Amino acid sequence: MKKVVAFDFDGTITKQDTLLEFLKFTHGWKSYLYLLFLSPILLAYKLGIIKNYIAKEKLFSLFYKGWTIEDFNSSCSLFASTIETYSSALECIKEHISNNNDVIIISASLENWIYPWAISHNIHKVLATQVEVSEGKITGTFLSKNCYGQEKVNRLLQYFPMRDNYYLIVYGDSKGDKELLEYADERHFKKFNIK
Repeated sequence: MKKVVAFDFDGTITKQDTLLEFLKFTHGWKSYLYLLFLSPILLAYKLGIIKNYIAKEKLFSLFYKGWTIEDFNSSCSLFASTIETYSSALECIKEHISNNNDVIIISASLENWIYPWAISHNIHKVLATQVEVSEGKITGTFLSKNCYGQEKVNRLLQYFPMRDNYYLIVYGDSKGDKELLEYADERHFKKFNIK
């Protein structure tokens, strides 16, 4: 039976939340002013008043609505090379690839910066949040559902629908991975970021 190995990205492979790091990468010190402006929305999310995807989309829209997709993707490619990762996670990925397992990344972060990072590590499938583009510009909304919670399972099944035909191994680190971890045959929670 073939093995499908699904890795979460932020906090599992990476040492930081890549969305926040990307905001700082593209906006420098101004990112802190923007985050201060959004603090009521972020607080409402932390208190459970609004859902994760609403807060995330509002944050994304404030920073990137109106950007051309070419400029955005160019920034994403440059940012991808700066992402800090756990060396043990990279070794695990290499081992799975060398064993000819199907390695994928399933993440709530944006595929625009995950994909160039993934390609540089011989991972060719990324299931992540997608941005909406109209006439070459970012609209500020997401094209796909935020790839978080149950949506991670849904996206996996779209790509690998014959669930009885593979053994599923999942690596995650947060509540956003809960459903996917529970769905796995073999699960690893916070395997690489143990302090």
